[in-house]
This record gives sequence, structure tokens and C-alpha cells, in this order.
Amino acid sequence: MDRLQLLESWLHDMYPGQSFSLSPASADASFRRYFRVTFDQQTLIAMDAPPPLEDCAPFLHAAEILSRAAVHVPQVLAQDIEHGFLLLSDLGDTTFLQALTINPAVANELYLAAIDALINIQKASQTGLLPEYSRALLTQELNLFPDWYLAKHLQFRLNDDQKAGLARVFALLLDNNLAQPRVFVHRDFHSRNLMVSTPNPGIIDFQDAVSGPITYDLVSLLKDAYIQWDEAQVLDWAIRYWERARQAELPVSSDFSSFYRDFEWMGVQRHLKVLGIFARLCYRDQKNAYLQDMPVVMHYLRQTCERYRALHPLLVLLDQCQDHAPAVGYTF
Repeated sequence: MDRLQLLESWLHDMYPGQSFSLSPASADASFRRYFRVTFDQQTLIAMDAPPPLEDCAPFLHAAEILSRAAVHVPQVLAQDIEHGFLLLSDLGDTTFLQALTINPAVANELYLAAIDALINIQKASQTGLLPEYSRALLTQELNLFPDWYLAKHLQFRLNDDQKAGLARVFALLLDNNLAQPRVFVHRDFHSRNLMVSTPNPGIIDFQDAVSGPITYDLVSLLKDAYIQWDEAQVLDWAIRYWERARQAELPVSSDFSSFYRDFEWMGVQRHLKVLGIFARLCYRDQKNAYLQDMPVVMHYLRQTCERYRALHPLLVLLDQCQDHAPAVGYTF
């Protein structure tokens, strides 16, 4: 019996005598799949997380934590951990990205709602509830850039001097990231994981949540790989977050320029990681569509490296590998 048949059998056992239909709800960068279960009067979401490739436990744990943080996350209605199935409430079928693509005029309303939700998540932070965003994990993520983006995607081999220079930049980034106050971090708090719903936003895909730097989720939101805003707009929303965070007595710097520097340096770590992840998704997992999102990520990365002298060695490296960019219908 394949997994779809197994899922249907599980649902029939829970809803005997009721007819329903299954349709794809969404897909992500993991091995998880989501299906919308449509009954006569309601819809639910079934998560298929095939063991041993995926583990439902982190999702369930994070869902419990976030539900106590006064934010809108799916309610877990049923679970079959042995087979990797969860049944969830349906937060709707319109992501922020879809809504913004249709009507960019709603951007301020949606982003301010997301900022308020983020502050609620951070206010609920407690030590010991989530895994630490450790130096080892942050370093592992950074290494995706040379291993997958440079070596695999660009076929660019670093010489010893370039390796040493990249290592020095990584150390600077890590020192900054780890010096920031720690809060609950969703880790993919962006337009594809925020749903237009009541209350707004509905938050999904939080199974990788950790305790980490306070600017991380804000960077995910405002310097999103899937939709680009001009610098003035990013700055405006960052200021609005900072003001609200201070009112909520979150541990942000009292000086906005210091906070924004931390925000931007956190962004460099994330953008290096994302370039590596997108390359890995393409070459390991045959998910080529992520290549089209690389230019936005590279734009944000170069923009920040140009602004800070300490990051200029990374900018030089990006220039050196520029000629190796494959011709696949996009430019950097």
C-alpha cells in the first residue's frame, strides 16, 4: 500500500461512512506533503511526513508552544506518529505571497500583522523549551554556501586564501549572531509560511523552531527570498518592529542603528545558507524551481556586504565567482 492509500485508510477509520476528497494543499522543501481533506461542510489538512525521512515530534512540540503564544497556528486534531500522519485544522489556501502578488496594496496591513505575531512569539520565549541555535548549527548552515552554491552550482573551487578569507567572515558573522539576545525563532517566518486568515496571520511550517538570535525571524520576513521590497520599505517595517518590540520590553538594542546592523548581519548568515539550500534542493532533490529565487537572495547579500567594510572580503569573493554563474535564464 502506498502512502496516499495509507493516508486515505487512516482518514476512513476516523470518519467512517463519510465521503471526502483529497487534493494537494502545498509542498515544501522537505519530504513532507500536505493534502486538503474536503468534506461536505468543512476542510482539514493532512500532513504526510514519511518516517524515517521526517519526524512529526518537533512539529507537535512547536505547535504546542506557539499555540500558547497567542498566535494562530493549526490545531492538531489527530495523529498517527508511527506512520507519520497528522490531521490539522485548515488555515486557508491563500499565502501572504499569493495575496501580495494579486494586490501589493495590502502589504502594509499584512506585514504589520506579521510583526505583531512575531512579537507575541518572542514575548512567550522561555529557556529550555526549544533546541539552541548553536554555533555548530549556524556554522553547518554557513557551510552550505561553499559546499553547494560555490562548489556544486557554480563549479567554483576555493583556493587556500579564499578559504581563509571566507572563514574569517564566517567567524565575524557568528560572533555577531551569537551575541544577540535569544528568543523563540520560527526559522522560516516568510511570505510562503504566513496565511491570510482570521486572526491574521495563520502560521505554518514551524517544525524547525529553535531558540536563537532575536533578529532572525525579522530578516526572514523582510528580506524574503520569494518577494522583494525596496530598501526604504524594509527600513520602515524594521523601525516599526523595533518600536513595538521596545514597547513590549523585548531585549532589543536601545539604539536602532545597532539593532539594524545586527539585523543585516543576521541576514548575511541566512542568505548564505539559503543560497546553499536552494542549490542543494536543485542538485540533490531535483527541485529546480528554487534556482529562480537565487537573484533576490544574492541582491540582499551583496547590498549588505557593500555597506560594511568588514564584509568586503565576501563581496570580493562574490565578484571572483561571478563569471562561473551558469547560464540558465537568470542573472545575478
